[in-house]
Amino acid sequence: MPSWGEVGQEIQQLLGESGGTGVTPDGVSVIDHVRRKYIRQVSELTNRPTVLYATRWTVTGSPFVAPPDTLSIVYEDVHGFMETLHGNGSQELNLILHSPGGSPNAAAAIVQYIRSKIDNLVVYVPHMAMSAATMIACSANRIVMGRHSSIGPVDPQFNMQTNLGIRMVPAQAIVDQFEKAKEECADPTKLAARAPMLAQYGPDLLMACQNAQDLSKQLVTEWLRTWMFAGEEKGDEIAASIAAWLADHKEFKDHGRPISRSEAEAHGLVVEPLEADQRVQDAVLSVFHATSHTFSATSCAKVIENDQGKAFLKLINPGQ
Repeated sequence: MPSWGEVGQEIQQLLGESGGTGVTPDGVSVIDHVRRKYIRQVSELTNRPTVLYATRWTVTGSPFVAPPDTLSIVYEDVHGFMETLHGNGSQELNLILHSPGGSPNAAAAIVQYIRSKIDNLVVYVPHMAMSAATMIACSANRIVMGRHSSIGPVDPQFNMQTNLGIRMVPAQAIVDQFEKAKEECADPTKLAARAPMLAQYGPDLLMACQNAQDLSKQLVTEWLRTWMFAGEEKGDEIAASIAAWLADHKEFKDHGRPISRSEAEAHGLVVEPLEADQRVQDAVLSVFHATSHTFSATSCAKVIENDQGKAFLKLINPGQ
C-alpha cells in the first residue's frame, strides 16, 4: 500500500516529468491525476461507481486557512452530489467520506438525494467521519472502516454567545444546566449566582435544544431502519437503540470523541473491516493520502468527485 509519503513521492516524480508545467500529457494537473487514478481503482476493484466527499479539516501546516463553513456539510454540497451522480447509471455507489460534520438538515438533504438514486450504498471511512458525517454514514447499507478509522457522536451542538465569545455548546448540556439551575434556585441564597446564567436562555432555547435532539435521533433511526436493517425482524428496535446511543451526550462526554470500528460494531452497526480486502484497502487509503496532498498543496477546502473525474470543488478565498 502506498503510504502518505509514497503518494507524495509519486506526485513529485510526475511534477518533475511534467517539465515544470505541473500538468500531465493529457492536460490534467498532476495532483488531480494521482487522486483520480486511485478513485478509479476503488471502482474497478469493487465494480461500483465511487464518489469522494472530503474536506481539509485534518490538514495542518498549510499556508491556506479555511473558514469553518467551507469545511462543514452544507446545503451547497447537494449540488456536488448532483454533479457527481448525474448520468451514474447504477443503483450502487461507494462513498468515501472524510468530514467533521455540519448541518444535520444539510445531511438530510444529501441523504435524500443520494438515496433517491442509489439502492446499495457502501460508505468507506478512511480516517474520520464525525457528527453529521456519521449521520450520513448511517444511511448506508454498510460501513467500511479500518482499525484506525473513527465515526463520532451525533448529539446536536448550538452556537452560544457567552462572555468568553461564541462557543459550541451541546444541546444536552444546555438542558442539563437549566434543570440544575431550577433545582438550586429553590434556595434563595443561590438565586443571585444563577441569575446571570439563566439570563442567557431565550424563551425558545430549551425547546430548540429538545427539538434538535429529537431530530438527530429521528433521522438516524429512520435511515438505519430503512436501509442498514431493512427487512430484519427487530430492525426498528436495533435502529432506535443505535440512534439513542450515538445521540447520548452523557455517554460520550465530548462531541469530538472518536468512536472506533470495534465500538461501532459492539453497538450493532453493520461495519466491515477495510483490511478484509487488501487491494481495496490500498486503493481507498491511497485516495485519502492523495486527497490530503491536494489539500496541503492547493487552496482546495472541499472536494466532491467521482471515478469519472467529474468534480465539485470548494476553494479558499486567499483574502479570507
